[in-house]
Amino acid sequence: MESLALQSLSTPFSLPSRTSLFHRSRPISKSQSSILLNHNSHSIPSFRSSTPHLSFFSSKPCLFNPLKKSSTTHFPIQASSSPQPQKSSSSSPSISAPPAQGTKLVPLIISVSIGLIVRFLIPKPVEVSSQGWQLLSIFSSTIAGLVLSPLPVGAWAFLGLTASIVTNTLTFSAAFSAFTNEVIWLIVISFFFARGFVKTGLGDRIATYFVKCLGKSTLGLSYGLTISEALIAPAMPSTTARAGGVFLPIIKSLSLSAGSEPGKPSAKKLGSYLVQSQFQSAGNSSALFLTAAAQNLLCMKLAEELGVIVSNPWVAWFKAASLPAFVSLLATPLILYKLYPPEIKDTPDAPAMAAKKLENMGPVTRNEWVMVVTMLLAVSLWIFGETLGIASAVAAMIGLSILLLLGVLDWNDCLSEKSAWDTLAWFAILVGMAGQLTNLGIVNWMSDCVAKSLQSFSLSWPAAFAVLQASYFFIHYLFASQTGHVGALYSAFLAMQVAAGVPGVLAALALGYNTNLFGAITHYSSGQAAVYYGAGYVDLPDIFKMGFVMAFINAGIWGVVGSFWWKFLGLY
Repeated sequence: MESLALQSLSTPFSLPSRTSLFHRSRPISKSQSSILLNHNSHSIPSFRSSTPHLSFFSSKPCLFNPLKKSSTTHFPIQASSSPQPQKSSSSSPSISAPPAQGTKLVPLIISVSIGLIVRFLIPKPVEVSSQGWQLLSIFSSTIAGLVLSPLPVGAWAFLGLTASIVTNTLTFSAAFSAFTNEVIWLIVISFFFARGFVKTGLGDRIATYFVKCLGKSTLGLSYGLTISEALIAPAMPSTTARAGGVFLPIIKSLSLSAGSEPGKPSAKKLGSYLVQSQFQSAGNSSALFLTAAAQNLLCMKLAEELGVIVSNPWVAWFKAASLPAFVSLLATPLILYKLYPPEIKDTPDAPAMAAKKLENMGPVTRNEWVMVVTMLLAVSLWIFGETLGIASAVAAMIGLSILLLLGVLDWNDCLSEKSAWDTLAWFAILVGMAGQLTNLGIVNWMSDCVAKSLQSFSLSWPAAFAVLQASYFFIHYLFASQTGHVGALYSAFLAMQVAAGVPGVLAALALGYNTNLFGAITHYSSGQAAVYYGAGYVDLPDIFKMGFVMAFINAGIWGVVGSFWWKFLGLY
């Protein structure tokens, strides 16, 4: 999937680089200041913060002088198919091979072959039109490309769009119809909000305050970080930006101050536990609020296209998620404290370090206050917008306009947020194709086939619900993007469940919650997965093992607590 070079995080330390998420490389030299991550689904805004970020271990000699002028050139986040070259810290010249260009041949052949097999070798059902079957073949190749990555996701989606027009499967206007979709523009604007949180330093300040209040023990420290992420999640709609722009820098500082270094045995002292706990908790924070992650908004839009209407979606999403998400957020740090324990149990110096950092940050700046007021306004409009007649996308536009007018963000910040514009392109293409498949009857035909198969086993709708939800969850081992997974499979799985008799709103919301929970099962399953694994504190086997264990624990909590709660709310 996408590769993102995270070039300019505002931190007083550097993180280990990984040339690949599948192989550990030795830590980079201390003079380097960039992170190289593969398989990311969202990007972290690049920024130059107006608030200096100071080290938690300021009472000790800093590994890096934050006031020292760096020789490293700062670039915005790049969404590309190949890593960006890094400058060597050595004075001796080095020659780096140019990045690979063009498509990857084997993934290209496989992806195209899948579409050709669907189109020419599999007999067309009589219930399906020729146009619909041809679009299904193109969509199949497009989804195969999302998994195999012959090209970056945006480029591959554009090829699929072009194929649908060149073959006269779709008209130009039909192919581009989703580019005016309100939800997609809301997702784009959410990237700009995330940049504002990081640029102003507001997210860092909030998290540091919770460390000050709860950080006397390692477990308390983990709860402080978890609660602070849940607090800022509804107004910072990118789990990846929260991970890389706010929480990983804090975890890194705390860990280094305790002598816990990445890629070394000392990582187990503190850093491994804090990274693992924050990583596993992040999915529940994202599942708690509709606006906490971009994929949530996409889920609701696709559900609406299938005729499943969730009235007052922000409130309905939060109410249904609140109890199981709160239970999971409270349980996750404690469970990992037992299953994946840190060597250091007490962190008595952390509150003092946090207090010192807050003192050095100074009083809340004007831009931070503007960010607070703007996001409170935006969240209020998301909650009460339906009553006031203000759409969610319009509320986001109002918020962004305020940030631009008052100078918290400038237009260059928006232009340099390349991942936002990339998302606009490939989201719109996938949503447009999925919508046309629904209009042409493909999704209904597929769901009817699955429903008949389930009926042949005499499964009740609760059993069908459990089987299809579990299938949707574990298929994510094949995906390197939560949003790509939603675009490829959400509509089909929702239609299958509705056809099997599952209440539509229940099925739509549960699939949306699952979309967040499977973001921590592998090191490539989401943007935040790449960020936390790239820090070098957690070994690859531990990522898979804890991801698998926590997947079943989360399934148990959401399945048991959620079932009673959703019954109480009248969802079934």
